[in-house]
Amino acid sequence: MDALDRLTNRRILEQKIAQEPEPQILDAEKLASGLKSKVIGQDAVCDDIAAQIRRRLALRQRNKPIGVFMLAGPPGTGKTYLAKSLAAELGRALLHFDMTQFSSGAHGATQLFGASKGYIGSNSYGKLTAALRDTPDAVVLLDEIEKAHPEVHKNFLTAWNDGFVTEASDGKQISTTRAIFMLTTNAATDALHALSERFADDADELRRASTNALGEAGFAPEVLNRIDRIFVFKSLTGLDIARVAALEIEAMIKSYGLDVADEGIDPDILINMMRRQSRLGTGASSRDLVRAVEESLADTLIDAKEHGHTKVALVSAEGGVIAKPQ
Repeated sequence: MDALDRLTNRRILEQKIAQEPEPQILDAEKLASGLKSKVIGQDAVCDDIAAQIRRRLALRQRNKPIGVFMLAGPPGTGKTYLAKSLAAELGRALLHFDMTQFSSGAHGATQLFGASKGYIGSNSYGKLTAALRDTPDAVVLLDEIEKAHPEVHKNFLTAWNDGFVTEASDGKQISTTRAIFMLTTNAATDALHALSERFADDADELRRASTNALGEAGFAPEVLNRIDRIFVFKSLTGLDIARVAALEIEAMIKSYGLDVADEGIDPDILINMMRRQSRLGTGASSRDLVRAVEESLADTLIDAKEHGHTKVALVSAEGGVIAKPQ
């Protein structure tokens, strides 16, 4: 190797080192507390993920993202909300991709990673590559990852293992070393629920068993091998159902341009939700329960908005729930 080659290699190495994220010391307790104040009933997951993020930010990550985490468990237990809350707590942009939209192999990959020259759309970047180019420090949420085509999964392998993803239109490598990938899945819900109870005090065994369960549910081994950690969410029970339902109700009412008055939700409404969820089992999410309430509320919410009210209280009425202007 001559002097010019050595100089060139040195410059390439210096450029790669310069692109690596700087180590950062994070207060894991503060992060966990912030997450637990928003995500109900998943304290162990919040503590664990805060600890993982702290460890990974404290190191220079060589050729890999800060983390690739899978959030698994029943629907309506806070998986997507935790990813959104993590982005907010860390002050990072959130890149949210609904993976049900990428169920067709070649077309799905093209949407995310761009199209090769000569194909339709080759004059613009893919949705993922463009977003990572512009916001390399983002939290990338791949929601319901099991719904994406297996070929789309494989396109993420270099992103998670080698620290870059290639934009097909121009061949440019987009770094992923500053990003945090959060994958959610509803796959193998029953199996994971049983495993989370069986291995509640053995995180390593829970990870091993969860990986096997997800493999049996259709995830390719090469995909699972690149996931740093699998967090299993518990089904909500008891008062946690009421707490989450109250938050869902408040969010639903805000979508009508209204707010809930202080102590404006009749406790009987939440108790009835708890009873209904108990009858329906773990398959019923808080969103499902709130949709039933919205059906009986919608007309009174619209009336309150039309008459210029800004706050409402929810009370039980014969046959359902109504909103009373405050």
